[in-house]
Amino acid sequence: MIRPGLCSVTFRDLDVETVVGHARAAGLECIEWAGDAHVPPGDAAAARRARELTEQAGLAVASYGSYLRFEGSDDEARAEGDAVIIAARELGAPRIRVWAGRTGSADVPAEGRALITRRIQQFADRAAEHGIDVGLEFHGRTLTDEIGSTLRLLEEIDRATVLSYWQPHQGMATPEALETLREVLPRTSTIHVFSWWPTNERLPLSQRAELWRDAFAILAAEGSDRDALLEFVPADDPSLLRREADSLRHLIEAGEAAAR
Repeated sequence: MIRPGLCSVTFRDLDVETVVGHARAAGLECIEWAGDAHVPPGDAAAARRARELTEQAGLAVASYGSYLRFEGSDDEARAEGDAVIIAARELGAPRIRVWAGRTGSADVPAEGRALITRRIQQFADRAAEHGIDVGLEFHGRTLTDEIGSTLRLLEEIDRATVLSYWQPHQGMATPEALETLREVLPRTSTIHVFSWWPTNERLPLSQRAELWRDAFAILAAEGSDRDALLEFVPADDPSLLRREADSLRHLIEAGEAAAR
């Protein structure tokens, strides 16, 4: 099952209650709560409130979208990680999204890569004590900036609870983007859905319909349960969310039909 949802960072300037209202009105099923906007790390009260409002609206918490990058000293990295786990635990999030540093894989020396790998392992082990998985953001200027480095990092981390997110990299044509998805299956847990082209221009989802229909066909054929989360809409306009959510559901259905 591919479950349609929303990344709350899509509307980072709106409060939690308003974001929940928009998601519910658009017929979405779950929300990834942003750690830089709505549920700060370590803020247990904010996390509990977001969870309460989400569940009262009949929605689920999909994940906690942290901005943890495993930087600084070991003590600093651990403290930041523990604050993220507190928020995720109180939020009831089954997964925490993290970032593998902030430098592209080609520019990270072996010792730097080993350090990030070790810190992700340690963080994942602590999160697992609370039944929480970890998802690596698939993004430029990190160790997951290209598919080869991403797959290698997953092997190096070597934790069943650590998988990858997936999204099309900016400026990547449809065939190449879909090939990265094929290569990371079945080690991807969550999909960030948006229509940017040719770089970060925010277009209606329908303008990259071929990409997303084929992506959802690939996911449906593989068969694992996943969340497909809308991340950004044209002009960051909340009034467009219902239209974009309708497009998302249509493309999921089209992909599932194509996979049958």
